[in-house]
Amino acid sequence: MDYSQFLVMKQEIALLVVFLLVFLYDTFMPRKALGAISGFATVLFALFTAGCFIWGEPASVDAFAGMYVTSPISAMIKNILNIGVLIVLVQSCKWVNSDNQLVRRGEFYELLLVTLFGMYLMISARHFLLFLIGLESASLPLAAMVAFDKHRYESHEAAVKYMLTAVFSSAIFMMGLSFVYGLSGSLYFEDIANQLGSQSNAMLVVALAFVISGIGFKLSLVPFHLWTADVYQGAPTPVTSYLSVISKGAAAFAFLVIMVQAFGQFYSGVWEWMLYALIIATITVGNLFAIRQKNLKRFLAFSSISQAGYIMLGIVGCNEMGLGAMMYYILVYIFSNLAAFGVIGAVENNTGKVEMTDYNGLSKTNPWLAFSMTLAMFSLAGIPPFAGFFSKFFIFTSAINQGSVAIYILVLIALINTIVSLYYYLLVVKAMYISPEEPVIARFRSACTERVGLWVTVLGIMLIGIASCIYNDILTTASLSDLFAFVK
Repeated sequence: MDYSQFLVMKQEIALLVVFLLVFLYDTFMPRKALGAISGFATVLFALFTAGCFIWGEPASVDAFAGMYVTSPISAMIKNILNIGVLIVLVQSCKWVNSDNQLVRRGEFYELLLVTLFGMYLMISARHFLLFLIGLESASLPLAAMVAFDKHRYESHEAAVKYMLTAVFSSAIFMMGLSFVYGLSGSLYFEDIANQLGSQSNAMLVVALAFVISGIGFKLSLVPFHLWTADVYQGAPTPVTSYLSVISKGAAAFAFLVIMVQAFGQFYSGVWEWMLYALIIATITVGNLFAIRQKNLKRFLAFSSISQAGYIMLGIVGCNEMGLGAMMYYILVYIFSNLAAFGVIGAVENNTGKVEMTDYNGLSKTNPWLAFSMTLAMFSLAGIPPFAGFFSKFFIFTSAINQGSVAIYILVLIALINTIVSLYYYLLVVKAMYISPEEPVIARFRSACTERVGLWVTVLGIMLIGIASCIYNDILTTASLSDLFAFVK
């Protein structure tokens, strides 16, 4: 074996170095120095993130007999995820250093870095065995993170639900892979596309349905979403924010790679219509259930389900423009959703309140938090001139370019759902600014790290849409990708 192939995995190796340094710091540093582990891990990851941008976009290179592939587009999505993880680390500093988490501070960062490593493997995998290793590396530590607050029953319940659902989804996914292997005799994406050719039979349809179901769990697509609201509510808020954006972004890109690289030949004949049904159900169900929620974390859980449907519109385009629009949407979603969770985390850390009625009159006592939450809601709803408007515009445009009547109907349904989502997002703004009731939450000063995280997300919401060069760079990189070679 040529061990020089590991040098192709620059981002993965660098991430493992960060993990080992955090682990060694947590294990061997004296107790008095452990108070600085949150700053140490955050600074170290910030340097790693900056280094990934400085390295630039690598050439398209494969390793380990084609099981692993690095390319400019995969490096870009990893960099986007790194930005989101860095914001989560900054926002979680106060929670990690709270009295209940003092003993387990290092474990939070170690588990988080392991899950991110698994997502890296999912993104670069071109063989289902490596993809499965990445999927389990990303899923199993997340169950421990969901159960991190061991003094809360809700956290334990959420972890059990997450673990059981993850086990069943993995079993369904592997059942689908067994059918794929039986049909093609290989687990390489390229070999599957070549061996299956243009054949279409009942077993292939069942195999694709099982594969989509397994990945649909990670994306919270309907009807594989039933774990989402309970897990988001029961998990610690920093873990919920990580689940809602980072995990979803990695799974969306991996889903696209699998469908177009391995099953691109069957796009119009098999999985296009499966995806249409999933998108309509996901956006509609997410919106309708979000209207009924009173707990803000459950509210954002159903919001994230709906947002997953919009992200899938980039895959429906099944072209380079759809890929670029999807990646841009993920970037905007990271800033918008983390802004909302940043406000929720700040309020929860200081008051313990997470109900929507608790936010009545928040603008009178904490105007900066109310302003940040308002921008987040406007961006998630797609109101101009915030970044969320541009992300929805580009994702709809990429889908419509396909030109079929069915896609026009699909986009029309998505647009109608956007109007519905505007209603429930404005419910939060109404509670903060228009509610006649006296403020429930007294004035407080959030932690410095929480304010920094909010400043970053707010600036992102306001500037990413205006700075058109960001979308242009993403679209240019996507246009050079060879992911769609097997789509006919």
